[in-house]
Amino acid sequence: MINHVQALGATSEERGALYTARPMSLPSLEGKVALITGANTGIGKVTATGLARAGAHVILACRSQARAEPVVEEIRRETGSTRVEFVPLDLASLASVRACAADFLHRDQPLHLLINNAGLAGQRGLTADGFELTFGVNHLGHFLLTTLLLDRIKAAAPARIVTVASQAHYRTRRIPWERLREPTRTMTGLGEYGVSKLANVLFSAELARRLDGSGVTTYSLHPGVIASDIWRRIPGPLRVVAKAFMGSTDDGAKTSLYCSTSPEVAEQTGLYYDSCQVRRPGRAAQDTQLAAELWTRSVDWTALAGG
Repeated sequence: MINHVQALGATSEERGALYTARPMSLPSLEGKVALITGANTGIGKVTATGLARAGAHVILACRSQARAEPVVEEIRRETGSTRVEFVPLDLASLASVRACAADFLHRDQPLHLLINNAGLAGQRGLTADGFELTFGVNHLGHFLLTTLLLDRIKAAAPARIVTVASQAHYRTRRIPWERLREPTRTMTGLGEYGVSKLANVLFSAELARRLDGSGVTTYSLHPGVIASDIWRRIPGPLRVVAKAFMGSTDDGAKTSLYCSTSPEVAEQTGLYYDSCQVRRPGRAAQDTQLAAELWTRSVDWTALAGG
């Protein structure tokens, strides 16, 4: 597998730039099964549509059935695919995460692609299990879902796990463990958002180390600064100003689709991408000890037997 140093050459960047500049043309995904969290809106919806158009059987894991079912029908109409489904998933509840994983495993389908796309920013509070809300949804819920589905993903190898992170992780130097079992402290929630995105990058890198040789590759990415529904709870005036400078959800989905399907990255794993190019993540995100500690604590918090 290719590591960060090997993948930072100009050739890779030039290829990535060409990929983002042209319309997305994906390889055939016939026979492949993909599960995407938070796929009823924004980047996730565009990603799901692209994968369905390429022939994948796409499962939208979303919190609201009322909001997701019309999107399922819309994607079916737009792509001509009947293999688009909904499964309920509330990442703020570990019980819901377990139920979602059990639902999928009961179907006895392979899983070639898991996209941890859902996320929130600017909301304050606690999850149903008593974790800071943004960290609980953006990292811990996805950690549990991924781990519960991991054997099925490994059985489907070659397979990929893509986690949508953010460049916000660069501004975060540590994980304040003592605050993760407390309600959101900051008024905007953006500090907590940065912590959760650092956790996303660390998780993807640690997952790659643990899956070495399995045929499963992992990717974390910055989708761009995108005007998606993730910002819906940011205070109104700040949200309006920020969105004026943001890109479209079509642009935001490009790197997710690139990491999910591009043959060029098939042998890369554990790397961080921005604009379909490998980027060196922040210093804290390169800390292997921090990544290992996050994994151990996440196992304890989600009560996974066997670690």
